[in-house]
Amino acid sequence: MNVRRISASSYSNTAPLVWSFLYGQNHGKVEIILDNAPARSAELLAQDRVDAALVPVIAFQQIDGVRLIPDVCVGAHECVRSVCLVTRGEELQDVRSAALDTSSKTSVVLTKIIFREFLGFEPTWHDAAPDIDAMLTGSDAALIIGDPALRLSALSDQNSALRAFDLAEIWHQHTGLGFVFAMWMTKRETLDIDFAAARDEGLAHTDDIAANYATEIGLSREEMKIYLTENISYSPDESMQRGMALYFELARKCGLLDKNKPLLYI
Repeated sequence: MNVRRISASSYSNTAPLVWSFLYGQNHGKVEIILDNAPARSAELLAQDRVDAALVPVIAFQQIDGVRLIPDVCVGAHECVRSVCLVTRGEELQDVRSAALDTSSKTSVVLTKIIFREFLGFEPTWHDAAPDIDAMLTGSDAALIIGDPALRLSALSDQNSALRAFDLAEIWHQHTGLGFVFAMWMTKRETLDIDFAAARDEGLAHTDDIAANYATEIGLSREEMKIYLTENISYSPDESMQRGMALYFELARKCGLLDKNKPLLYI
């Protein structure tokens, strides 16, 4: 029997979704590829080199032949903390240039929607590696995602020189909806992996996961646990599903997608 291959980023917010495959009941049942950048998992999925991948949701509209795996996601009801626009104290209304971390295309598109649709203007964009000092040397704002953003959100609470604007919070303020950042996707019509059960097993080990990441990120274990259990949502509720549909609609309206194809699940 061929061993299934799956891919995901190694950010802390994906840890509950992959814990079972690394340490739990699914250990050894699949080959898992971990990479820092969600965009890399999308590449592997597009190239059909994996059976499933945890990828930015925008990939559903950009990769031909993919299907969504239902009931599991990385999202937020209101504040996510780990997808941020950072400035050196400026308000977003004063931003005229922005450096974009291209690790997640979903967040790049969300940033452009926020400026075009909600703020009513558009700065100049620059693609950049996720180095906050370099990004803010050449731009007024920097898009940072994942654990680097989580570190910066903690620092901005203590350092008035930096301001971190939570993209999920801005989205919720303007739409009243939650947001889905990533989902498992596949090119297969069926798949013999229970991603929901794997998620549940991972969430049962949130204390262990928080302890593993807390020191590295610079949060206390309790703060890390709050992030994983309160900021991040791993099950898309109705508000988050409606948010995803609106996100695709606005991306198409803003010319950031060539098409808005109907959602297709396995």
